[in-house]
Parts: sequence; structure tokens; C-alpha cells
Amino acid sequence: QVQLVESGGGLVQPGGSLRLSCAASGSVFGVNAMGWFRQAPGKERELVARITSGGVTHYADSVKGRFTISRDNAKNTVYLQMFSLKPEDTAVYYCNVIAVIAPGIGPDGYWGQGTQVTVSS
Repeated sequence: QVQLVESGGGLVQPGGSLRLSCAASGSVFGVNAMGWFRQAPGKERELVARITSGGVTHYADSVKGRFTISRDNAKNTVYLQMFSLKPEDTAVYYCNVIAVIAPGIGPDGYWGQGTQVTVSS
């Protein structure tokens, strides 16, 4: 199995910054795409950003120019650097990783436990 451990959430004032991290461990043979989703109270979970194994990135329109996703393949870790945070960014942020656990076995998706990000004065 694959375990994802997230860190970096917290309370920040509007305009502030936070950096989220998510490390994959366990039976990780290979990691494909990695991404971050978020879910605010009463809303559906939505994609925030994703990055392929080749480094191609995709962002939700609401975070373009403010958030940056990156990854360290040697550490099987994905990061989300968030700048100019707004109250509407408040949500639980979830890491999602598409990983392969052994040769010949197809990729599967795994979720982190979620980390709370609160943007408030």
C-alpha cells in the first residue's frame, strides 16, 4: 500500500503564504501524476493543481498566478506553494497521487488525510 503524509496547513491572514507538502511512502514502485484538491464546507471537492511525472502542470483558474505546484521525484513528494491567500481559499486540502506499487500492476489513486488551511483576519 501507499501512504501519503501531508503537512503545512494552518491559519494565515489574507494576503499571506503557506506551503503544503505531501510525501508518498510504502510500496511505491513508481509515481505518475501528483496533485492537490480542496474541499470547503458545503462544497464538492475540487482540483486545485496537478503535475505529471514529466513536470507538466495544470491549475484551477481560481488559483492561477497565486499557487505553484512542484515535485521532488527522488523523495516522492509534491508541494503546493500558496501566495496571496484569500478567505475563499479556506478549505481542507487533500493530496492525491497516482502510483504503481509493483511491476505489471496498473496505477491506482491514493489520497492523503487532508490538512486544514484557514485564511482569516
